[in-house]
Amino acid sequence: MSGPVGRSRATLIAVVVVLAWLVIGAVAGPYSGRLGDVATNDNAAFLPADAEATRAQELAGGFVDRQSTPALVVYERRSGLTEADKQRVAGDAARFAQLPGVVGPLPPPIPSADGQALQVVVPIDDAEGERIGSVVERIRGIAGGGAGGLTVDVAGPAGLLADLIEVFSAIDGALLLVTLCVVLVILLIVYRSPVLWAFPLLAAGMSYAVASLFVYLLADADLVTLNGQAQGILTVLVFGAGTDYALLLVARYREELHRHETPWAAMRTAWRGAAPAIIASGGTVIVSLLCLLLSSLNSNRALGPVAAIGIAATLLVMLTFLPALLVLGGRWVFWPRRPRNDRADPQAEHGIWARIAGFVARRARRVWVVTALLLAVLAVGLTQLGTTTLGQSDLFTQRTDSVAGQEVIARHYPAGTGSPASIFTSQQTARQVTETAQGVRGVAAVRPVTAELAGAAASGTPPLVVDGRVQLEATLADPPDSDGAERTIRELRAAVHRVPEAGAVVGGFTAINVDTTDAAERDQNVIIPVVLAVIAVILALLLRAIVAPVLLIVTVLLSFAATLGLCALLFRYVFDFPGVDASFPLFAFVFLVALGIDYNIFLMSRVREESTRRGTRAGVLAGLAVTGGVITSAGVVLAATFSALAVLPLVVLVELGTAVAVGVLIDTIVVRSLLVPAVAYDIGPTIWWPGRLARRNREEGRLNAG
Repeated sequence: MSGPVGRSRATLIAVVVVLAWLVIGAVAGPYSGRLGDVATNDNAAFLPADAEATRAQELAGGFVDRQSTPALVVYERRSGLTEADKQRVAGDAARFAQLPGVVGPLPPPIPSADGQALQVVVPIDDAEGERIGSVVERIRGIAGGGAGGLTVDVAGPAGLLADLIEVFSAIDGALLLVTLCVVLVILLIVYRSPVLWAFPLLAAGMSYAVASLFVYLLADADLVTLNGQAQGILTVLVFGAGTDYALLLVARYREELHRHETPWAAMRTAWRGAAPAIIASGGTVIVSLLCLLLSSLNSNRALGPVAAIGIAATLLVMLTFLPALLVLGGRWVFWPRRPRNDRADPQAEHGIWARIAGFVARRARRVWVVTALLLAVLAVGLTQLGTTTLGQSDLFTQRTDSVAGQEVIARHYPAGTGSPASIFTSQQTARQVTETAQGVRGVAAVRPVTAELAGAAASGTPPLVVDGRVQLEATLADPPDSDGAERTIRELRAAVHRVPEAGAVVGGFTAINVDTTDAAERDQNVIIPVVLAVIAVILALLLRAIVAPVLLIVTVLLSFAATLGLCALLFRYVFDFPGVDASFPLFAFVFLVALGIDYNIFLMSRVREESTRRGTRAGVLAGLAVTGGVITSAGVVLAATFSALAVLPLVVLVELGTAVAVGVLIDTIVVRSLLVPAVAYDIGPTIWWPGRLARRNREEGRLNAG
């Protein structure tokens, strides 16, 4: 397409594409602020269907008219509660019982043995869903903050859920704003243009709007489950990956403007050169994320499609909307450094990276050996990475009301009070199961659920029998979210399962954590090998070789191990975190490997392109020189956007954001800039074995060897 008529037609096509996307953006835009309306953060709902805690939850439905989540309101006076304090507690309890969503009647306040605390259990109807947070806020409003030496806190599962909902409510606003600011600043630094930064940022915003629309519709139709964690990751992933793809396309477009007279011709060539790598990169991330559908946890299965939708929307926008914008903008979008049609060699604008390529060529073997050893040394830090279920006091980066309340409960009661383990057993074996459970270390007390007050048994009252089963409540000595409580649950299950003909099932808050941890470990063993196999196939098809994909996967795995090793040291000795959540290794692997392989795809696809013209070793150096700046910039953008997760005061998201940021920087600065080019240069044409390119460059290999 050339000449005035061709240029006019190209401009018309670009205008139509841009206008169409602007209409789509106007429709989709409002949904980016409505994702919180369809998000859920009920941990129990994420359990696998065959988990013991899930079966216990189903059995619990028969023992109550309405299933509930308890809020624990705890009053403390260190000098001892007064009569006025007790009257206040009674008055507050009566007001709690009248709140919509509270399942009454409430059990009597529970005094501590030392007389310094009173605890009110306030069951909240599970049918409230996300509105549980609002009910808890009203409870906190009634209870007040305490005064005159009396402290009041609201803890328990409902208090924790309310604090989580409050944290995730910041995603629509604070996280999005921080992410936008981070991307804006980096684009200004990278492009040094008062104009060009707006194009990738506008395209990334369009990608987020489109992704939000599809995620909202699917979540609203209950086809996917959206939680706060997936919502936060969606935000940073779309802006990070979208900016990466934009940087790659813009860099190639700038190169082609030196070789073509019209922006349309330059974009057509740039699109043909960059699109395969961008599509392969996005496809790798999408397929890797969809491997999470193999997870036994609904929360993981939900994250996979949600994040994959984000990447798919980003690919679509970046390969249609952004090119049209750039064509309409012409050369002036690069002002004040507008590229001229001067037929300049692309390497001429990449002096720094050309020098790095020369360094790699002179010391290839030494470079890859030293960098590989450095990464191996960092990987030793994995010995400091302890996975666990983070306790309530360790879940947040700041002290919340539910954390403070749990600390008060732990000081004055068996720490598991208010969140007992539920044991379901046959009526005939109830006594034997009770005695067995009481003999388990870490169990403070065992009582049956009664007909008069289901959920809080009264002494001497016959147990409630439903379908030949009774429910026992085992109060644990340790806090319900602690490692000690989880050990007790495992021992309790082992003990009651041995009672003949009991058919005992153990559930409850702590049992949910246990089953979640076990499922996370199973998912790692299943999903990680599948992700590696899928990536290997994609790389083999893209590069038409076997040696190169194996090399890339080995380097990414080494980078992943080094990242986790370094992060383990940071988490323990810098951030002072107690450990990492059981789901962290899998999430870190999926994001680091999928995103890390991106940069190797960007590099090696260009290396292959250059190798067809120059030969393998010259192609490696040319590919490194022309992609070094843009890939490093892309890595910095992605690292910075994931770092934005630190604005959310949740340890698990701070850890994930830190790991992805550190890993991406290691990939871009060490692995892609030094390790991969050095190994590829050292191996030579054999890296393309068994493809035709290896045979074509065989003569080059013999000449270099000579």
